[in-house]
Amino acid sequence: MAAPLVRTEGLCKDYLLGGEVIRAVHNVTVSIVKGEFVAVMGPSGSGKSSFMNLLGCLDTPTSGRYLLDDVDILAQNGGSMARTRSRKIGFVFQNFSLLPRSSALDNVELPLKYSRFPRRDREALAMRMLDSVGLAGRAHHLPTQLSGGQQQRVAIARAMVNSPSIILADEPTGALDTKTGLEIMQLFQRLNQGGITIILVTHEPDIASQARRILRFRDGEIVDDTSVK
Repeated sequence: MAAPLVRTEGLCKDYLLGGEVIRAVHNVTVSIVKGEFVAVMGPSGSGKSSFMNLLGCLDTPTSGRYLLDDVDILAQNGGSMARTRSRKIGFVFQNFSLLPRSSALDNVELPLKYSRFPRRDREALAMRMLDSVGLAGRAHHLPTQLSGGQQQRVAIARAMVNSPSIILADEPTGALDTKTGLEIMQLFQRLNQGGITIILVTHEPDIASQARRILRFRDGEIVDDTSVK
């Protein structure tokens, strides 16, 4: 079996709320190998979003270990963690999170600017990413000039532009109608078939069924780990 791309050991995340300790993630041990397509499900407050924030290096665990591509995340300082996040992780969010006054092309270019990618090559690469999601003809449109599905395609192109090891998608179809959501899932399927590792949070069973593995959370713990295909 391939070496894990993502590995957690006894991962915990606690929050202090009104003098009470809230355990959002509790003792999560899981491995995800390169090329997997994993859906994360669970009721509201089950810990699935907190878990994704830890995987995305948007938050740090209270205890336990998290290794991403053999890098021990807890052993890194803030700057190193930010570089790991920039180089290895692509993010796709429910609300698209596009800069409203920037064109689709500029939004896709943004991660390249943070990673100090050569300016002369940024536009060409960003355009290739837009073309790969079928939006080369909308490169100079603002987000307000794009449909919800088109905005999510821009967000996926932005997530892919740095050639990340993994894409983390948090309810990526939640703001879309059923037909458009299925189109976005077809795009994720195509990316996964090309070798991209995808971890996707969803509360929709029909969306989760398109992954190859489902992790179900409850009360901060994984209560079920099922292979779908």
